[in-house]
Amino acid sequence: MQQEYPILEFDSNPQAVIEPQRIIEPIEIPEHAVVCFFQDVITRLVQKHQAKVIKHLKSEIGKHPVYEFEFEGKRLAVFHPGVGAPLAAAMLEEVIALGCRKFIACGGAGVLNSEIAVGQVVVPLSAIRDEGTSYHYLPPGREVSASLEGVAAIETVLKAHNCDYIVSKTWTTDAVYRETPAKIERRKAEGCAVVEMEAAAFFAVAQFRGVKFAQLLYGGDDVSSEKWDEREWNTHSAREKLFLFAAEACLIL
Repeated sequence: MQQEYPILEFDSNPQAVIEPQRIIEPIEIPEHAVVCFFQDVITRLVQKHQAKVIKHLKSEIGKHPVYEFEFEGKRLAVFHPGVGAPLAAAMLEEVIALGCRKFIACGGAGVLNSEIAVGQVVVPLSAIRDEGTSYHYLPPGREVSASLEGVAAIETVLKAHNCDYIVSKTWTTDAVYRETPAKIERRKAEGCAVVEMEAAAFFAVAQFRGVKFAQLLYGGDDVSSEKWDEREWNTHSAREKLFLFAAEACLIL
C-alpha cells in the first residue's frame, strides 16, 4: 500500500529479487561468529592467534575477509561488518548465507550522558530505529529488540568476569553529523544511554532471518552537551577486552 513516505511502505514478501542464499554458496564455517568493529583487534588476532581467512566477501570498497580461529578450544568466525547500517546489514546477510547462525557484535558508541565513562560496557536490550535499513525487514515501529538469549549470554559472561555494565536502549541513526541537542534529549528521555549506527539494522535482519544476535558496546565519545568531546575513545584499552567478552558469550549461545 502506498504511504506518504516511502520508508513506511513495508513489504512482507519474504523473497526479494536478490536473495543472499541464491548468490552465495554456503561453506564449511562455524555457526558462531563475532561481528567486530575493531580492525586493530582483528589485526592482532591474525598476528597472534593465526586467524585464517575462510572467505572474502566483496563490495565497491574492496574485499571483506571473514576469518576463523580457535577460541577456548572451539571454532569461531570473525568479521568486520563495515560502518553504517546498510553495509553492516548486507555483510550480516552474506555471513548468514555462508552458514553462521549465532552472533555477538562488539563496538563503540557515543554516550548521551557524560557520567558514562570511556570504556564503560553497555548491553543494548533494544534499539531506537532512527535509520532506514530496519524498515525493509520489519514493519514500521519505534524499536527493535536484541535476541534475549544473546543478551542473557552476554550478561552471564560479564558477571563471571565481575565486569560492571549497563543494560539500556541504544539510538541507531544514519546521520552522525545530525545528532542535534533536541534529538539527544528526546532519546535520553526514551531511555537511551548511547548512540551508534548499526544495532537496529542488525537486530532487524536477525529477526527476519531467524538467527540469534546481540551486541556489546563500550562508552566512547561524549555527545551529551553542545560541545563534542572525542575523549580519544577509539584507542581505548577496552576494545580487546570487549572482543574477548563477545567471543565467550557467542560460544555459549
